[in-house]
Amino acid sequence: MKSNIDFIHGKTDSALMKMVTPLFCAMVLMLAYGMVDSLWVGNLLGENGYAALTTAGAISVILYAIAVGTSNGMSIVVSNLVGSGDKKKADSAVSTALVLSSAFCLLLVAAMELLLPQMLNALGTHENIFEETCQYLLIFIPGYFFLFVYMQLTAFFRSYGDPAFQMLGMLLGTLLNAIIDPIFIKVDGIRGAAIATTLSEFICLILAGFYAARKKYFSFSVKYFDKAQAKQVAQKAVPSCIQQCMPAISSTVLVSIVNAFDVSVIASYGVIKNIENILFYPGMAMNMGLITIVGQCMGAGRSDRSRDYVKTACLYGGIIELVMTALVVLFAGQISNAFVQSRVVEEIVRRAFLIIGFGYVCYMLTNIFMAELSGSGKPTLSMILMFFYYIVIRVPLAIVLVRTTLGLDGMWIAMLVSHIAATILGFFILKKRRSILV
Repeated sequence: MKSNIDFIHGKTDSALMKMVTPLFCAMVLMLAYGMVDSLWVGNLLGENGYAALTTAGAISVILYAIAVGTSNGMSIVVSNLVGSGDKKKADSAVSTALVLSSAFCLLLVAAMELLLPQMLNALGTHENIFEETCQYLLIFIPGYFFLFVYMQLTAFFRSYGDPAFQMLGMLLGTLLNAIIDPIFIKVDGIRGAAIATTLSEFICLILAGFYAARKKYFSFSVKYFDKAQAKQVAQKAVPSCIQQCMPAISSTVLVSIVNAFDVSVIASYGVIKNIENILFYPGMAMNMGLITIVGQCMGAGRSDRSRDYVKTACLYGGIIELVMTALVVLFAGQISNAFVQSRVVEEIVRRAFLIIGFGYVCYMLTNIFMAELSGSGKPTLSMILMFFYYIVIRVPLAIVLVRTTLGLDGMWIAMLVSHIAATILGFFILKKRRSILV
């Protein structure tokens, strides 16, 4: 059993880029995928429709975080087994993980459908957009199952050193969504946007199934389910899932703060989050790729190679993030107008990125530090770092500063401070762990 990319003996920078580049492209396509809804809803349904989609996004982003966190946790186990060359255990781990995660997702979907009105009330959803938000989520949430399983399959592909399908699947999904979204929106309003999204996710899942059957990286069977491995998978997946939920939970709290302002501010926050994704996805791609790389290196007993990859990732990732941040800061106003034609929204968006600025470079570095922790089998440490990042620092600071004379600027300052603080703490955690291992 061999990895599709040789991380152990291959050249560090080329192997890293072979892994991360398709994932970054997939993230860009995922950004485009999400923006399709935002652009069409904003232009066809106006400010209220866009504000409703923004509020719905506070819930959908948590669901997406759960999918990413669960898949990352499972890829830790599988990558380690691929690195060790144990095919039988790897097949068992894939089957166990897929059965376990699918059952969990079905229970989650059922619970959220039942509790949706209460969740929207807890968010303080504005009465002018409550009904539209609910209509969107009632369709989006059941369709989330297709996205969830798709994310698990692409995580398994990554574990075998194959990130290509994640890019190709998102390319098809984005193109399909871009074509059918305006048609469905014109026919059925915001519900149409949810239907279009669900349909494209379903098609992506079907294609992922065909890809798995053709590549034959692993064999899946319910008979391979192993209780002992289920415990091991859960030990990795649960902290990873909680870790990924931290930004989403933080964002949800911030949405509840924003909902106290008028509709223009709510729409502005939605635009800011969409533009932020442009800056977040390189870090997320680097994190996903490094978890697999570090997992394989540790499975093969080559911690020295793992450190080489982390150093290279910090250099390449830092440069990429710095350039992208500069471009976004320069053109924030123009990008904002693509979503909502509003002078008020444009000014809020422009000011937010001027304040946060350098924080996105810190975000990249923190994701790299967390990838080494997770890939080396310590997702709990990574989870603790993320908890500090978003819950201990960002949320309380935002709540306090928004109530001062800083007003809305207090939220952007809280974001900047949390980015910087997390990078500093992550560096010291990693340094301490390495000194213990030595």
